[in-house]
Amino acid sequence: MGSQEVSFEIVESLSKVDSGAQASSPPCCSGLRTCFNSCTRPCLAESHPLPRDASCCRRLLDNFLCPPHSRAGAFLFIVIFCVAGWATLLAMTGEAALPGENLFSLAVVFTACWCGGYVFDLIYLPPLLGMLVVGVILGNVPHISFAKDIIPSWSSSCRQIALTVILIRAGLGLDPHALRRLSCVVVRLAFLPCLIETIVDGIASHLILGFPWSWGFLLGFVIAAVSPAVVVPSLLGLTDKGYGLDKGVPTLVIAAASIDDVLAITGFGVMLGIAFSSGNIAWTLAKGPLEAIVGVGIGIVGGLILWYIPQRKSRHLLLFRSSLLLSLSLMALFGSRRIDWAGAGPLAALTMPFVAALRWRSELKEGEKNPVEDVVAVLWMIFQPLLFGLIGSEVKISSLEGGTVGLGLAVLSIGLGFRSLVAFLAVYGTRLNFKERLFIPIAWLPKATVQAAIGAVALDSAKEVNDKELIQLGEQILTLAVLVILITAPIGAAGISLAGPKLLSRPTLPSKETNDEQGKSNRAVGEVDGKTKGLGDIDKEDENEQDSLVNNETTYL
Repeated sequence: MGSQEVSFEIVESLSKVDSGAQASSPPCCSGLRTCFNSCTRPCLAESHPLPRDASCCRRLLDNFLCPPHSRAGAFLFIVIFCVAGWATLLAMTGEAALPGENLFSLAVVFTACWCGGYVFDLIYLPPLLGMLVVGVILGNVPHISFAKDIIPSWSSSCRQIALTVILIRAGLGLDPHALRRLSCVVVRLAFLPCLIETIVDGIASHLILGFPWSWGFLLGFVIAAVSPAVVVPSLLGLTDKGYGLDKGVPTLVIAAASIDDVLAITGFGVMLGIAFSSGNIAWTLAKGPLEAIVGVGIGIVGGLILWYIPQRKSRHLLLFRSSLLLSLSLMALFGSRRIDWAGAGPLAALTMPFVAALRWRSELKEGEKNPVEDVVAVLWMIFQPLLFGLIGSEVKISSLEGGTVGLGLAVLSIGLGFRSLVAFLAVYGTRLNFKERLFIPIAWLPKATVQAAIGAVALDSAKEVNDKELIQLGEQILTLAVLVILITAPIGAAGISLAGPKLLSRPTLPSKETNDEQGKSNRAVGEVDGKTKGLGDIDKEDENEQDSLVNNETTYL
């Protein structure tokens, strides 16, 4: 009681001090304060609390109350950030940041593509699809020259940096312990559809489009990779509702998706080296595998360097590690292109973070996320709009031939058909029923991120050698990469959301009444103990599957 009386006295004394301060303030200040409060009260969010059953108009009005919050606050932040960034560039570079110049055009493409992704996210479509559509518009609508004003070397460099960021994220996300524990079905689902689609696309493009064999299989690896950036958010929406958790379908798809992308990128690097190699046939055939070996070797050396440099006791360890990892990866990617070993760079940038993370994980607590992944995720937020916007702007609709597009769609359709069939057969013989096996090809359909990252690499390499025939092949590969994104990303995302509740099951736990009725029998103790153990096993299995989902979130590309 004594402590309560003391606390009451303190509150009363504070209120007296506050009232005394208000009374001692000049009358003009009190009047101004009262006038200001009465004028601003209608605009303040705290004066108009939002009810739970508010209408759409009321929720929309709430976004514009002060202080800035919700979506209006986020939009205002973007506007201020872009204006301040452009003003800084203008002050630093002068004419280079004026309208019609390179830096200004890059800023416009970034802002417009970010807004496009935001709008598509509001209508429950993949944001990267909106960025790609805005890029196509900026590159093809007459009298809009923002994309055309960007210097080609700058555009290529931005795409290469984005590719490096993707590869680093993939390397950091690969868990060696999870890879060792992967079951045969995950390996089958990761390898078989990707390889079969690559082979089918290579043969079909050679027979239908007249591609050389090396370029046909190069196209196959570009097209074959699945996009976790589309698959994972859609799967997590089903996971939140409990669909597929009893059989581990989300865990299966997410784990296999990361390996699928690594396989496609690795194969692409090998075929890129073969496609651009010159000299005798023996050297041409040997250079691709050699580039893969050299790339992996460079990645291992770089990863070992990152084990010890910077030192662990550094006060800015996270900053130094992230900067050195990005610098070494960029050096490997750009350096390999400079010495005409372009296939080694992507593999080095993929292997390096994987090897480095082997040591870094030992410094973390169990279940703790590697903080370098958060830094790389921020970099991806910056370069994702640039990547998809610049890729879309490279597609010239006016130069597309109807026959090429039609034949290209035929090639894509044949490859996707074989991919879906093999994905269905890859999970045959598991505990999945027919409906759940039918869901796997739908979840294995979306393509986006990897296609955008490596779709223009062949075209950039062809421009460097200045070969018209190779440039034409590179343009065709880029066009088909964009087409497969536009077709499969929205269809796949919608298919996962719509087919998931119909094809996947949700675990149902026995009700309490059922347990009570069963407990009335003579074997009540044994049955209840058995069922309790069974329910515990189910809960433990669901927890393990959800933990696997969390662990695999880092493999998103």
